[in-house]
Amino acid sequence: MDVLLDEPEISIRRQRRLSEKECTQHLMPIQDALYVLSGKWKLPIIIALRDNNRRFGEIQRAVTGITARVLSKELKELEMNEFVVRKVYPTTPVTIEYALTGYSDTLDAVIIALHDWGVQHRDRILKRTERA
Repeated sequence: MDVLLDEPEISIRRQRRLSEKECTQHLMPIQDALYVLSGKWKLPIIIALRDNNRRFGEIQRAVTGITARVLSKELKELEMNEFVVRKVYPTTPVTIEYALTGYSDTLDAVIIALHDWGVQHRDRILKRTERA
């Protein structure tokens, strides 16, 4: 596995060949991030919780197409990774809400970067199809 470093920033362009150890050190944080945010549902769930706390059904309605089973699994993983907290209120019946943690704010730059790249990529693909 070769990753190449464009000093002082990481780049996928060929500048200098990294050792296997350096390669692993540079890829590990990216792999960790992709593991934590993998799938098509985690970021939409986080975005759905941006404005306010929501109950399970409210989240399911806000994230179009997600099943209850998948939503439950994704919420547990987001809670395990400290992006979401589950709040249980002692009412009758019990009220459960999900809220973002302060740690979830660390994803703001990631979400903005993904949005910007997605717009750029979509434009590129649409222009290519228009030429064809």
